[in-house]
Amino acid sequence: MLRSTDGRNEVAYAASRFFHSYGLKFLFSQGNPIFTLCNFTKPNNIIFMALLSGKNVLITGASKGIGRAMALRFAQEGANVAFTYLSSVEKGQALENELKQFGTKIKGYRSDASIYASAEELVNQVVADFGTLEVLVNNAGITKDGLLMRMTEEQWDSVITVNLKSAFNLTKAATKFMMKQKNGSVINITSVVGVSGNAGQANYAASKAGMIGFTKSVAQELGSRNIRCNAIAPGFIETEMTEVLDPKVKEEWEKGIPLKRAGKPEEVADAAIFLASDMSRYITGQVLQVCGGMLT
Repeated sequence: MLRSTDGRNEVAYAASRFFHSYGLKFLFSQGNPIFTLCNFTKPNNIIFMALLSGKNVLITGASKGIGRAMALRFAQEGANVAFTYLSSVEKGQALENELKQFGTKIKGYRSDASIYASAEELVNQVVADFGTLEVLVNNAGITKDGLLMRMTEEQWDSVITVNLKSAFNLTKAATKFMMKQKNGSVINITSVVGVSGNAGQANYAASKAGMIGFTKSVAQELGSRNIRCNAIAPGFIETEMTEVLDPKVKEEWEKGIPLKRAGKPEEVADAAIFLASDMSRYITGQVLQVCGGMLT
């Protein structure tokens, strides 16, 4: 977040004069409209507010991959970030320290969202620590792949429980507070597999398809309370999970993507920023596919 209260920031001052001359109300960073300019009448007292400035956000499964990228981007955009981790304790603690550089309130919680009581306790603690909760990102998820005829009951149950039940647990707990304040945004991280299916991932695909149905139902139930619920369906994204794949397998995946490359976690995070911000205030019940055109 860029701030200048005494006119010493010459770049900010010049930018403010330029945009003021055209009567515009925003500034751009890296091609994106991410700063709103306040107080044009006093160019020597400039304040730039980020897209999520002051919003309290809870992100599950944020110690690595897409979750970590979202935590970083949310903090960069001025959000106060609460996040969870479970097995990756060291990574979770390291992320908490890294996020503090952005100057917002940050706190990590070791919690298992798949346990109903734990999810409720987590949300209550986050609200006690942060005061309110405006945005919930259900990102926690696992895979236990295998062909249907070889898939065990444990593989099926654990994936459904972690991926789908966690979203139910946290959404129910969080929306109690959102309903009282008549404001909130729930973002569910699903997958293109939940739309198209995938051989060898019947459990994962079912859990992600379930999240899409859950998203649309919550949007219809809570829209009258000004609570929005949307989903993001990432495609082939470069994370720790894809690093172990054979390079030839990656090449084959990329050939089937119109943009001819894998996505980056930051690109999914940017979609989450949009859905968490007021720019998407009239969008609910939708599935935003961040897949490079894979499902086109």
